[in-house]
Amino acid sequence: MSNKKDYSAITPEIKKYSKMCMSDCKINPKLYVENKVNRGLRDLNGKGVLTGLTEISEINSKKLINGEEVPCKGELYYRGYNIEDLVNGFVKDNRFGFEEITYLLLFGVLPTEEELDEFKDVLNSYRSLPNSFIRDIIMKAPSTDMMNSLARSVLTMYSYDNNPNDTSIPNVLRQCLQLIATFPLLSVYGYLSYNYYIKDSSSFFIHEPEKELSTAENILHMLRIDSSFTPLEAKILDLALVLHAEHGGGNNSTFTTHVVSSSGTDTYSAIAAALGSLKGPKHGGANIKVCHMFEDIKKNVKDWTDEEELSAYLLKILHKEAFDKAGLIYGIGHAIYSVSDPRANIFRSYVKSLSEEKGLTNEFALYSLVERLAPEIISNERKMYKGVSANIDFYSGFVYEMLRLPHELYTPIFAIARISGWSAHRMEELINAGKIIRPAYMAVQPRREYKSINDR
Repeated sequence: MSNKKDYSAITPEIKKYSKMCMSDCKINPKLYVENKVNRGLRDLNGKGVLTGLTEISEINSKKLINGEEVPCKGELYYRGYNIEDLVNGFVKDNRFGFEEITYLLLFGVLPTEEELDEFKDVLNSYRSLPNSFIRDIIMKAPSTDMMNSLARSVLTMYSYDNNPNDTSIPNVLRQCLQLIATFPLLSVYGYLSYNYYIKDSSSFFIHEPEKELSTAENILHMLRIDSSFTPLEAKILDLALVLHAEHGGGNNSTFTTHVVSSSGTDTYSAIAAALGSLKGPKHGGANIKVCHMFEDIKKNVKDWTDEEELSAYLLKILHKEAFDKAGLIYGIGHAIYSVSDPRANIFRSYVKSLSEEKGLTNEFALYSLVERLAPEIISNERKMYKGVSANIDFYSGFVYEMLRLPHELYTPIFAIARISGWSAHRMEELINAGKIIRPAYMAVQPRREYKSINDR
């Protein structure tokens, strides 16, 4: 008989304590309205409360016309440049864009060709892990969740840094560049260890990154046993990284970066906190839910081209009668965008091209039909203060499936991209803030008189 203790067990005592938490910690929802508390730092119309200033990116979803805010086609700017122009620029020149966009986010200017080559060399110089790190840290205790594995690796990097607590900008920039360069390695190697030790794969391999490859190319090179990939595969993964690299200071993980950085803590702690935020299914895990939803649709809708049959099933999903019974059509709608998400608009044509290369045009047609039907169905069923449209998660999961990326890496891929934005925001906070971020909370617990333990 094993004497091993199960630390994961929910004991009767824990169940009892949980009931106490549920009963004693519940706050009356009316109090939020009565006291004009902006839950989630949003007003009743869903508009975010202004808590800071940034020069790193801008999101526009409304225009002011005759003194009234009117929903418009979504716009996203990196350092003042329209994301559509940035993408068209590097696509037209037939080059990879993620490294160039990272330079722009960090330093606020677009690099010359010479500056970009120098920056790539700097990233390449950091694209390695400390001696025995893979064996001692990644392989010895593989995690079932790659985001936890990534966060653990980031926190452990602190121990390999001779100057981890220095928050001067040169040192923080050095740390951020190292993390930007090593995130693909930590993510892919973490998955390979999990795949071998936990999923019992028959093979285990480690491909070192190659200096002449871009970040996107290196991800595919390290992940695939034969290191092979097509130019279109690498370019569309690069585009995914660019579109996920930054999205304003108010998204949950970036705001987390600001909050934690304002305390004066080290870079590794701040980035690990951001990873913890991104791991949440309400933030970084949405594309996986989209994939699962479409698998369910394909099983239950006989004719994928039949608009009436498809609409009826989408309505069942919305009514909590199908799929996960959550009442959500995943990938449709966004906290800020209403008319359109510019990232989804950019992504769509490239997704179509990849579906043609992979022989999955029927699947792409299904996605396109759901994208057209779902907003109207949602608008007819729900009272809404703004319209809805497909967001980038709607297509990104489909892209990752076509690239044969394992589901376990979907959110880490997001992190590999967003570390560029987090790094820029961390430095912006350290340079400009000076005060720890501390919003106010109103206490609503009535005062009580203390009773001795014998009188309770």
